[in-house]
Amino acid sequence: MSDFSYDTAEINRLILSFLPEEDGMQRTVIRAMNEAVRNGGKRIRPILMYETCRLFADACGEERDSWVRDVAPFMAAIEMIHTFSLIHDDLPCMDNDTLRRGKPTTWYTYGEAMGTLAGDALMLEAMYVAGKCAAASENPQRAAEAVRILGEKSGVRGMLGGQSVDVEETGKPLDEKQIDFIYRLKTAALIEASFMIGAVLGGATAHETEIAEEIGTNVGIAFQIRDDILDEISTEQELGKPIHSDERNQKTTYVRLYGLEKAEQEVKRLTAEAEKLLEEFPGDRSTLISLIRMLTERKN
Repeated sequence: MSDFSYDTAEINRLILSFLPEEDGMQRTVIRAMNEAVRNGGKRIRPILMYETCRLFADACGEERDSWVRDVAPFMAAIEMIHTFSLIHDDLPCMDNDTLRRGKPTTWYTYGEAMGTLAGDALMLEAMYVAGKCAAASENPQRAAEAVRILGEKSGVRGMLGGQSVDVEETGKPLDEKQIDFIYRLKTAALIEASFMIGAVLGGATAHETEIAEEIGTNVGIAFQIRDDILDEISTEQELGKPIHSDERNQKTTYVRLYGLEKAEQEVKRLTAEAEKLLEEFPGDRSTLISLIRMLTERKN
């Protein structure tokens, strides 16, 4: 297990600066969505986006204030979308979980209807934040491409599409092709988006952005398999959420299909492939490598 740690203070400050004010007659749903974003989390996707953007922007000689101004709204947007997906995952009609990050889930606190609306609101707020940034950007082509990636990787071609197949196939035996499809879309898509948007906003070429997508695919699938492993071997206290939820919800996972040993081997293979692809990125890649290892070797 890597002992690497990452100071998330600046990342958190940037993300939280884009949350809407909790006022007006709709303040309850705003409070629910803001609480969900503030409720901890590793900020994995925004950090990967930030660090990828830093590599390419530094290589292009861009000033830090300039590239941070461009990437910050998208960091907030992708965290909002990720949080939306967690809120909806926890709903009674989905996984019916009452604990998330060691705290009551949004629907359990605010009720199922308000929880659903809070998730919807975060998705739409994410697009508002990203769109507002694109309209004001000094690099409109980069910003427009980042918005496109965000929409593609969040919707039916990405996370939501993978989630829909996961829901439809729950309780049914799945083969490797189906598992791979679900993992690529449901989990890997937003991690792909993080690498890709960071690269695009930092000035990467089209080829480099394709490599960023490949890295995200490998990291995302490895991350999901690690999640499956932890669901089998960890404790509720360590994870901050119920364990054995896959078994309870009758979901076929990589671990249940192939066993723990092969799952561990696949995580290592995917991590090594991601690190090899990173060699095509400019500059000092050590922070990104450490981040990837932290994600794929994590214990919670």
